[in-house]
Amino acid sequence: MSTINQNKAYIASFSVAPGPYVADQSYAEKFMKTHYGGRLNSRSMGLIGTCFSHPSITKRHFAIDDPLELVDEDPDRRIERFTRRSVELSAEAIAKALGRAGVGVNDVSAIVVNTCTGYICPGISTYLIERLGLSRDIRAFDMVGSGCGGAIPNLQAAGALVRTGSVVLSVSVEICSATLQMNNDLSLILSNALFGDGAAAAVLGDRPSGWELVASATRYVPEQRETIRYVHKKGQLHNQLSLKLPDLVKKAAAEVVAEVLKARSLAVADVKHWALHTGGEKIINAVRDEIGIPEDRLAATRTVLSEFGNMSSPTVWFVMDEIGRNGIAPGDWCVMIAYGAGLSAHAYLLHRTP
Repeated sequence: MSTINQNKAYIASFSVAPGPYVADQSYAEKFMKTHYGGRLNSRSMGLIGTCFSHPSITKRHFAIDDPLELVDEDPDRRIERFTRRSVELSAEAIAKALGRAGVGVNDVSAIVVNTCTGYICPGISTYLIERLGLSRDIRAFDMVGSGCGGAIPNLQAAGALVRTGSVVLSVSVEICSATLQMNNDLSLILSNALFGDGAAAAVLGDRPSGWELVASATRYVPEQRETIRYVHKKGQLHNQLSLKLPDLVKKAAAEVVAEVLKARSLAVADVKHWALHTGGEKIINAVRDEIGIPEDRLAATRTVLSEFGNMSSPTVWFVMDEIGRNGIAPGDWCVMIAYGAGLSAHAYLLHRTP
């Protein structure tokens, strides 16, 4: 029987759920040119070819049945799709994570859900309470606006909710396709070549199994918020990205990594597993070089970028899932790193239990 440590929290299990529709980049390029080419200039059409043919991404997953759903999607139908699909994917990830942890829905005492790709009131958490049959007196928290880095602030909050005997769900879900827009704005062209849909759920508790949550750190650079954010235009979200992001992100990421490693007097070389958010190849490379992460320890991040693109906040959990496929030994160290709107960067140091 496991002993209980009242001062620690652990990730007992986690699971991921990508959007069900898979499209390779060549199909996505043809789709965008066919349905949006009439409103784009020649420069933008050329950029579509360049962005969608970049070898770092081969395919992505979307929460749709038919790609035609996305063409000039009515705003009311869009928020309905966001609601339905975010609940479906979250519920799928939660059910798998609970099963892996050997935990029932009646054992869950709190749930934290984060998203940035749609707003509903009441929040996604209440839909999950109903759908999964969670306790009606559960503590439920919905976080919005934390962008691509949101999984780690969520994990910080969920870890703080763990008490003796408590089980907490940490859920990140994004339907990035529910923010699809297209015009001659480079930010939109890049976004449409990069983002996909997905969800992830982690089961946290105080019994020593899985990954111990050791130390976390966060940096906000609010004066740079215009470099990565959603802006509202005519009531709809439009992604805004700056070409300065790699330089800005790498500095903030290096700061949070240095802080969490210092907590246990570790060096970069002591960390076997690195789970980086897949913000894009240039950002991955910039963070790698700034921190000094060996390239061979970024295989999981590269694989997720290739197979899924960037799903915003749940992406770092997809990287953790890929790391798990390649073997983890008791005592291994892992650093999760995520970055995005704010401008912000977050890191969590994890230790594999014996």
